[in-house]
Amino acid sequence: MDISVLRNSILFKGFDDTEISKLLKALNAVEKKYSKGTMIFSSGEITDSLCFVTAGGVTIESNDMWGNRTILNLVGKGQFFAESYALLPDVPMLVDVCAAEDCSIVFLSMKSLANLSDTVRARLLTNLLTITTRKNLHLSSRSFHTAPRQVRGRIMAYLNTVSVQKHSREFDIPFDRQQLADYLNVERSVLSNELSKMQRDGLISCHKNHFEIKNYKENI
Repeated sequence: MDISVLRNSILFKGFDDTEISKLLKALNAVEKKYSKGTMIFSSGEITDSLCFVTAGGVTIESNDMWGNRTILNLVGKGQFFAESYALLPDVPMLVDVCAAEDCSIVFLSMKSLANLSDTVRARLLTNLLTITTRKNLHLSSRSFHTAPRQVRGRIMAYLNTVSVQKHSREFDIPFDRQQLADYLNVERSVLSNELSKMQRDGLISCHKNHFEIKNYKENI
């Protein structure tokens, strides 16, 4: 298990390598590898594990019984998922978690928090609060991205957010075309058609997951 990846994570902020090693043991840390497309969690499952991505990435998805898929988030290396469910172990998951690519995940048992000293537990929970707050902000952002009725409006809302976050009008997004379509709740063919129209209209240029916003306003 690569301690350096964990050291740079929000959860272990303020802990040195020795403390991290002790915490991993105390939280019964287990690292597992998954190949692309493998389902890590399915909706309805119950877990007490906080999950940390040490390599690759996973998608957090809503898949209904009619085959409709919505990507809620893409979690990459150095990020966490399932933190809310881990702290509420009696609540079944309402989402699926799938390996977006070959990946490695560290599972940390939140049941074992009770075994930590009060001081260490307080430090860890403070860092965990930061993780959940950032996650809530991300989910709030997604509601803005899917609010516009028109596909172009959804695309522009999403690209605007990424541009603000990157402080640049030129950037890469973490999604491929299908993932972006699923994230914005539109058909892939409709998304591709609208992106082509936006390029012809001089609003953007894009190639695969690389985008540049044209007619860029400095106060964006």
